[in-house]
Amino acid sequence: GREHALSLARHGAKVVVNDVGGAVDGTGGDRSPAEQVVAEIVAAGGEAIANAESVADFHGAGRLVQAAIDAFGDLHVLINNAGILRDRMLVNMAEDEWDAVIQVHLKGTFAPSRHAAGYWRDRSKAGHPVNARIINTTSVSGIYGNPGQTNYGAAKAGIAAFTQIAALELARYGVTVNAVAPVALTRMTENLGPAPETDDERDARSPRWIAPIATWLASEESAAVTGRVFEASGRFLAVAEGWVRGPSTQPIDDPTQIGSVVEGLLAGARPNSGMDGVPGSPPQPQA
Repeated sequence: GREHALSLARHGAKVVVNDVGGAVDGTGGDRSPAEQVVAEIVAAGGEAIANAESVADFHGAGRLVQAAIDAFGDLHVLINNAGILRDRMLVNMAEDEWDAVIQVHLKGTFAPSRHAAGYWRDRSKAGHPVNARIINTTSVSGIYGNPGQTNYGAAKAGIAAFTQIAALELARYGVTVNAVAPVALTRMTENLGPAPETDDERDARSPRWIAPIATWLASEESAAVTGRVFEASGRFLAVAEGWVRGPSTQPIDDPTQIGSVVEGLLAGARPNSGMDGVPGSPPQPQA
C-alpha cells in the first residue's frame, strides 16, 4: 500500500492513505503508518490525507470514499489493498479465524467498491463523464491454492471473481475493474517463509515492483483493460488466465457409468496449477 500511494502521488494523484494500522492478524490499531506515508508524499510536494476507517465496516468504507470526495472534490481511483492473515490448516481453523479474514479481504473489497460505484453511477446518470478505476488485490494463494490458507485463499479467489463480475457491471458507467496478485515482502508478509538471503532476492520481493502495474491501471492509458488479473513481482509481470472449460462429453444420467468417462476427461485435462502458475507443479508456499 505504501508503494502504491507513493507511486500514485509521484504521478500526480491526490491520495487518501487508508490504514487502520493493525497487527498482521487484524487486531489493534495505529494511525502512524498512514500518517508516515502522507508525510512522505507531502514532503515530496504531493497532496495526501490519512484515514483510519476500517474497510471491513460498511459505513466506515462509505466515510472513506466520502473523505476523498470532500478533500479533493472528486474520486477517480479506488485501490482495495487491506489484508490480514490468520493462517491455519483447515482441521484446526477456528470460526473467528475464518470470519476475520473473509471480513477484511472480501467484505473489505466489496464495501469501498460499493460506495465508490454508487458515486460513479450517480455521476454518470447526471450526465458527467466518468473515467474511473477499481484495482483489487488478489493472490496466487487464491487463484492457484496454498495449503494452510483456506480462509485467505477463499477470500482472494472471491476477490478475483468479484473483479470479473464488477467489471461487467460497471463498464456502462465508465469504470474499469482489475486486480493484482502480488508477491512481495510487506508488513503483512515479511515473516512468511524463509527470509531472502541475497540482495537480488530481497529486491525481487520488494513491493516497488507491484506499484508500477497498479499505477498504470489507475491511469487513463488503461481504459480498455478491465476484468483482468495481473501477477506482479520482481521476477515477472503476467496475466493470469481464469477458469476455462476443458475436455467435455455428452451428459450421462447413470452414475454407475460416469467413472470411466470422468477418467477419460481427466486424462485429457490440464492439472491444476501450483503456486508458480504452472499446471501440475507441486505446491510452493509463499506470500
